[in-house]
Order: sequence, then C-alpha cells, then structure tokens
Amino acid sequence: MNPALTLATTRRILTQLRHDPRTVVMLVLVPTLLMVLLRYVFDSAAVFSHVAPALLGVFPFLIMFLIASITTLRERTTATLERLMTLPIGRLDLLFGYALAFGAIAVVQVALAAGVSLWWLGLDLAGSVVLLLVIAVLDALLGMALGLFVSAFARTEFQAIQFMPVFVLPQILLCGLFVPRGDMGWLLRWLSDVMPLSYAVEALSRVTASSTVDAVILRDLVIVAGCALLALVLGAATLRRRTP
Repeated sequence: MNPALTLATTRRILTQLRHDPRTVVMLVLVPTLLMVLLRYVFDSAAVFSHVAPALLGVFPFLIMFLIASITTLRERTTATLERLMTLPIGRLDLLFGYALAFGAIAVVQVALAAGVSLWWLGLDLAGSVVLLLVIAVLDALLGMALGLFVSAFARTEFQAIQFMPVFVLPQILLCGLFVPRGDMGWLLRWLSDVMPLSYAVEALSRVTASSTVDAVILRDLVIVAGCALLALVLGAATLRRRTP
C-alpha cells in the first residue's frame, strides 16, 4: 500500500460526494431521522432506550452497505475504475481510500444520530459516549466493507441492491434485535454467532447498560473490526476493472 495514493483516493471520493448533496444528506441525516421516528413510534423513553442502542448500529450498517456497493459499482460501469487501475495504484490503495472516505462520513453520521438520541430523545446511557461512538462507527465501516466486497459480484445497481437480502437482512433478523439470541433455536443461534452484526449489537447493548468495559465488549470490538478488515481484503482480491 502507498499512503499517498490511498489518501488521494479518499480526497477524490469526498470531492465527488461534495457535488452530490442528496447522497450526503442521505448518508448523514437518514439514521438520525429514523431514530427520531422510532422514538415517537414507541412514545416511551424506556422502550426507546431498550431498542435504540442496537439500531444505532443497524441503521448506519444498512445505509453504508447500500451506498458503498452502488458507488463502487457505478465507478466500474462508467469505466472510472478501469482508468484508475491503469495508473500505478494498488487494489488495496483503492479500497482503503474508499474506507477512509466513507469512514469519515460514518463518524459524522453516527455522532449526529447518537448525539440526538442521547441529548434530545432520552436514550439512557450508562457507559462511555466515546466507546458507544467507536462501536457504532465500526459497525458502519463493516457495512461499507461488505458493500465494497459484494459490488464485485453485481453487474447493475439493481443487482447490487439484491444482495441486501443475502448479506444484510439475515444479520438484522438474527442479531438479537427482535428476539434475544439465547432464546433462538440451535441453528439460528449458530447462524447468529457467525454474523458480525450480532457482536456489534451486543457491544452497543452492553455499553448502554453498564459503565464497565469487560472482556465481552473488547472481544466484540475485535470481531467487528476484524470482519470489516477481512471484507476489505476480500474486496481487493475480487476487485475487477469493469463489469463485463
């Protein structure tokens, strides 16, 4: 990897996004708006505090997956990626450049959603705000990394969206958001244990419930970060110049 080339890719992506205000608004504001909607759907601070920590991870994960997969595919179908790969730039430089760009957006996205939830919507937090933000940002980066990875297997933007039921929805259903993982059958529990979103939701729930940073939270952080990194490496290995 060449840090200069990675940062150049990051600047290019951020410059492109600056000229696409609708995408920026979606990236930054939609998770916050969904949290506000959720608060008034339940109309109860206690219920909101119970489900909101998990959704602080789920909403950014989902949105970053969609944006990253479609953006990467668009660059391939418009031959932008093909032109870039004629330059002396490595695949990891490209993908980590994307990761830094979307990571910067994820920080703003998650900070806004968490700030509004904590100081306006009444989310009860027993642990560290900083740790909550770190876990939620890692979850957004996981969604971004998976989006970059699956974009290599799609030929159109519609196909990229079709990967969401395969890579995203099962994780949302089995992460413990609707039913505690311990109450699931053995097969569903096993599937939940191999899905990284389960560990992000578990870490967010433990941070909001306790001020103690225990071994389970640290394990969950390592698993989520490791899965994001693995998805980026796999994305680099399957990266093609263009879609046939």
